[in-house]
Amino acid sequence: MKILIASQIDADAQAHLEQGHDVRSVVGQGQDALVEAIVDREVLVFRSGVSLDPGTLGRARDLKLLVRAGSGLDNLDMDYVTGRGIVLERIPGPGAQAVAELTFGLLLAAARNILVGDRLLRDGHWAKSKLTGDGLRGKRLGIVGIGSIGSRVAELGMAWGMRPLGCVEHPSDARAADLAARGIELTDLAGTLEGADFVTIHVPLDDSTRGLIGANELGRMRRGSYLVNIARGGIVDEAALLAVLERKDPLVGAALDVHVAEGEGKVSPLAGLDNVVLTPHIGAATRDAQR
Repeated sequence: MKILIASQIDADAQAHLEQGHDVRSVVGQGQDALVEAIVDREVLVFRSGVSLDPGTLGRARDLKLLVRAGSGLDNLDMDYVTGRGIVLERIPGPGAQAVAELTFGLLLAAARNILVGDRLLRDGHWAKSKLTGDGLRGKRLGIVGIGSIGSRVAELGMAWGMRPLGCVEHPSDARAADLAARGIELTDLAGTLEGADFVTIHVPLDDSTRGLIGANELGRMRRGSYLVNIARGGIVDEAALLAVLERKDPLVGAALDVHVAEGEGKVSPLAGLDNVVLTPHIGAATRDAQR
């Protein structure tokens, strides 16, 4: 098969493909290189960070298979893919575990002032008395999107002694009963935001979720609460989040692995705040998940 690798994957996996197939890679070479290289390809392997619009995909007349190394599809024109009958395979499982684990890394970093403490100590400041944070045990964990990732976050939260509640796009009595049996309370978005001390976001970015968490939604959150966005940047209104975090009311902290503007040279509008943790979309970036 003629395969094009558009995003970084595990090196051993790529070497294995190269043993039996015609493999090209345009990792890190930009959109123009992708558009040029896709012309004769039959298979495209991709993650986030590349744009797969009809203009790009239309150049590959022999394209039969798309492999999404992960789960998100906001960079792919699904109407075009479906209309052409191109097969799409997603591999969400391994990444889901990695993303769920990083969720708690970000949550703890924000709630316990870990990055601030690290930076101050490196500068010679012993700020122990100034860095009192918040614990997790007994707190309400609100999960926006209880899917493959959100469910794992709920399980990890219960291991920390947290009480999970959350919402899904298509609630039903059967779904509520299933979640209740696993110790998770199903509510709506408003109930999740109003009832949680820590809110984590795990929904895809599409027309229904773009701007889902804006000024009104942030205003519903509990005083002294935290927000973790590890889904997609466009789901949270960053300007509204900045305003809330500057006054530390009602949120006192946040952590974001995803951003409206991503890539080299992009600076988050939240970068000047000490009560924010920022990482560069590394949710699924573990060696285990990539293999």
